[in-house]
Amino acid sequence: MSPKQELLAAAAELFTTRGYTATTTRAVAERAGMRQASMYHYVGGKEDLLADLLEGTVTPSLALARALLADRSRPAERRLWELAGADVELLCAGPYNLGALYLLPEVRAPRFAPFREARADLKSAYAALLAATSAGAALPPDELAVRADLLFALIEGVILIPRPPAPTLATATADAALRVAGC
Repeated sequence: MSPKQELLAAAAELFTTRGYTATTTRAVAERAGMRQASMYHYVGGKEDLLADLLEGTVTPSLALARALLADRSRPAERRLWELAGADVELLCAGPYNLGALYLLPEVRAPRFAPFREARADLKSAYAALLAATSAGAALPPDELAVRADLLFALIEGVILIPRPPAPTLATATADAALRVAGC
């Protein structure tokens, strides 16, 4: 791994096991096998590490969602199922539950606006895919909005489940997402 990847791996471990506020930059640097002063060559500080970790949990799903929205060759139900499964797999990937970091009060700070915006865009993509399904197209706008909220909450709710194998959870959650969608 590159030094920055080492720092991100160390931050992921420490933020999820010790807590964000209890983790110092010195502890992250030491876990990554470098001195604290060297760490600042790769990142600006603890907030940058958290921002990179958070964005890494949503950016790949957002890219996939955009591609799935553009692909009209397959049924929307199939594309929605694919997004849900891939998103759950991403949230469950790796040894640490990075999705749990969404719940940190620090994430409301202006520094994390790009993460919050990407997450809102991902939620909008779920809503657009849901609206493109035959079941979603038949819903009044207020009910469609409620189902989109439920769908997104279901996907992100996997961060609260003890970690079964990611493929098993991804398939089960994607199936449940289509049931919530009414498909």
